[in-house]
Formats: sequence, C-alpha cells, structure tokens
Amino acid sequence: MKGRRFVLTAVVYALCSFVSIASVAQQSKSQTVGDRSLIELWESGRPAFGQYVTQHAQATGDDAASPPYTVQTGLDLATNDLLDFAFLSLEQHYDATSARDVATGIAQAGTDNALPLLVRIPPISVDGEDAARERVKELLAMGANGVVIPHVMSADEARTAVSFFAGANVWSPDNPGGDIVAMLIIEDPDVFAELEEIANIQGFSALVCGIGSLTSALGGDREAAEAINMQVLAQSKRVGKPNLTTVSPESVAGRVEQGFLGLLAYGPESNEAIRLGKLAAGR
Repeated sequence: MKGRRFVLTAVVYALCSFVSIASVAQQSKSQTVGDRSLIELWESGRPAFGQYVTQHAQATGDDAASPPYTVQTGLDLATNDLLDFAFLSLEQHYDATSARDVATGIAQAGTDNALPLLVRIPPISVDGEDAARERVKELLAMGANGVVIPHVMSADEARTAVSFFAGANVWSPDNPGGDIVAMLIIEDPDVFAELEEIANIQGFSALVCGIGSLTSALGGDREAAEAINMQVLAQSKRVGKPNLTTVSPESVAGRVEQGFLGLLAYGPESNEAIRLGKLAAGR
C-alpha cells in the first residue's frame, strides 16, 4: 500500500512539474515574441491595428515648441485595448525626450502585454546618415519596438537604412525569430523604378508606400498614387513583408480586404475605424 501511494505521489508530482514547465515555456515564448502579439499577427497573415500619434501644430522658427508627447500619452495609448501598436511620428521634429516619455508611459501602464511602439524619424536626407543611424540606436535603446524610416530615395539608400539596425534582432522573413520592427517608407515618384529591388533587400520588416506624400508629389493625382500603392502592396506580399496604410472608418474594411497587414487609424474617429477594421478582419 505504501508503495502504491509512493508511485501515485510521484506521478502527480511529475504531472505538476510538467504543467509548471510548460507554463513557464509558454510565458517565455509570449514575452519573446510579442508585446501585444504584433509580430505574431503579421506572421499569421492577420492585420494589426494601430494609432497614428502625429505632431500637433507648433510655432515656427528657432523657438519652435517640441511636440507635447508625455508619459501620460504613453499611458493613454497603453490602456486602449483596441490597439495592437502605436505609431509615433517624429518626422517633422525629432525629439528624443518625447519618444522616451511615451515609451516610459507605456512601460508604466502595467498591462499584461506591453503595447508595441514604432517611432518614425526624419528622412535620411534631412540630417544625414550619421544622425539617422544614431536616432535608430537611441530609440531602440530607450525601449522602442521598431523604427520607421520615411522618404527612402533609392535601393542604395534602403540598404543604408537597413544597416542602421546592425546588432538589433530585426524580425523579417529571413529572421522569423526577431523582435524588432524595421520599416521603410517609399513615397517619392522616382524611387518606384527600383521597387522590386528594394522589396528584395533582406534585413528589414515592412515595406510601405506613403500614399499621402506620394499623392502630393504627383500633383494631387490620387488615382495614380493608389495604383503605385497597389504595386507596393503586391511586392510586399511577394516577399512576405507586411504593408501598412492609414485608414478611416470609411476605408478600413476595404484595406483589410486588399490585404494590408498594418492598419493605422488617426484622428478623433480612430477608435471607430479600428472597431470596424477588426470586425472586417474577424477579430
């Protein structure tokens, strides 16, 4: 009888140990892959929905005010359960303090799954390669989950942009175990002659057409810009890279149907756009 009790106790202990190990392994996997599973969503071909956090009106001149992004901005974003990621635009005015405060607010929110933060920096052409490279390193060091480089002007500049992420574990089709997002935006008419070459470059996560800037560069020809946008979407799908676009409540369902995997809502109707987008995506 004692022997049977010993065997039963040993079996129960083994089962409990197995469950405990499995739970720890699952928790570790969750923490490694993903903050709100942004990368997991993309890997599974499901769209992720984000908030576009753009710069407010500023004064002009040397005394121009920094964007009023604070720790509270990060807290507000992190506690919005609709969001899969936040997209902080510092393209017009790069301010490391703003990015740090938003990242701090997200970290302080104490949610079970931290909200991924992608930060857009000024184009390489604005302040040069060295400044852009340092900004990428600075943002990743302070806790950003990804960096977005806009107005990439050529395939050579795209390779330069990718080199800024050296040493980071960038998620991409050739590195599915990565956890950092490196996003390139092409939005100037001349660059699209090299679209296929840019799409084929390894080492970055997502390829995006900046349709707003492109439309302006084409003299307001939205139809022509949309045709190029669809070409970029097709190329990004071909190489297995997500493509991101801005959406409104009126456009989001169509963008989901077209296959965009990053849906970026903006303005006072952003929550409504995301609700409708998730409904269209079956989420």
